[in-house]
Amino acid sequence: MNPRARHPAPVAEDVRTEHLEFDDNALVIQLFGYHNTHLARIEQRLDVAIHTRGNEATIVGAPEAVATAKAGLTGLYDRLRRGLPVGREEVDAAVRLAVGNGGATRPEDDLVIHTRKRMISPRSPTQADYLKAIDACELVFGLGPAGTGKTYLAVAKAVERLIKGEVDRIILSRPALEAGEQLGFLPGDLREKVDPYLRPLYDALHDMMPSSQVAKRLENGEIEVAPLAFMRGRTLANSFVILDEAQNTTAVQMKMILTRLGENSRMVVTGDLTQVDLPRGTRSGLRDALEVLEGIEGIAFVRFGAADVVRHTLVARMVQAYEAVEARRRTAARYEKKNGNNGVADD
Repeated sequence: MNPRARHPAPVAEDVRTEHLEFDDNALVIQLFGYHNTHLARIEQRLDVAIHTRGNEATIVGAPEAVATAKAGLTGLYDRLRRGLPVGREEVDAAVRLAVGNGGATRPEDDLVIHTRKRMISPRSPTQADYLKAIDACELVFGLGPAGTGKTYLAVAKAVERLIKGEVDRIILSRPALEAGEQLGFLPGDLREKVDPYLRPLYDALHDMMPSSQVAKRLENGEIEVAPLAFMRGRTLANSFVILDEAQNTTAVQMKMILTRLGENSRMVVTGDLTQVDLPRGTRSGLRDALEVLEGIEGIAFVRFGAADVVRHTLVARMVQAYEAVEARRRTAARYEKKNGNNGVADD
């Protein structure tokens, strides 16, 4: 493959060439992708050129980018040799891990999550840190934008621990609060009323367990999906507790759920402080908890950013755009607060 140059060619002393040869032709077809689509994706992400001949690949470009591309291809080939699939998402993950981990693309074996339907690996360095924190700490806060895998990975960890018998039940909760819309009264019994708020948690469960298993465990209480209001007065022992959309809790609600934690339990709290749907003037319980609990032993805070978005590359770019605008607004607000509003517009 010899794609058109997308950028001016680097000067000679900045060019590095790396030659790779793979010993399994069948796996090479999967590694390169249909019509070399996987290689084209790596080229686009890293601004390198990849030339192929049979089971060989030659990478040309800036030294750091070539090293990253080599690590990504090597990691993907290792994944194929272990019988795991490689698609567009895995290619993006390999590049992301190589960039963030200095060339290491294969996650540590103890970070691979095994569920009934699939094996789940971290797709960014922050995701790897998140999984390590869940293993090491009894309370973990996962903070960051949508699409970074905060809730999905927490549910995967919970399902794995339930299957292994390390906990007796999974408790999934989130505030029953509309995202900026007034939906009015919902029809049906209690479960039918709250299910729309909890649907993302059900979706994650069904992605990791057969539907019959999900239904059975919901029925016998091994998995409980409930609004946050139902947690008051309970002690959650031998459980894996996940509080999702925590930015929409009040300070009182957050304190209530955190103090439910019982013996042999883990709790993961996820949220995005840029998407608070509370009434104006109401302080987010998540923001309050960050200020109160920072530095306490046994509690971990993992912060995701736009670079960790694994949902779609466009989502990552939109998150970056919103973050840039919010940063400018905060700077302007601080300036106005410091200097006062004298009614004169800036040039």
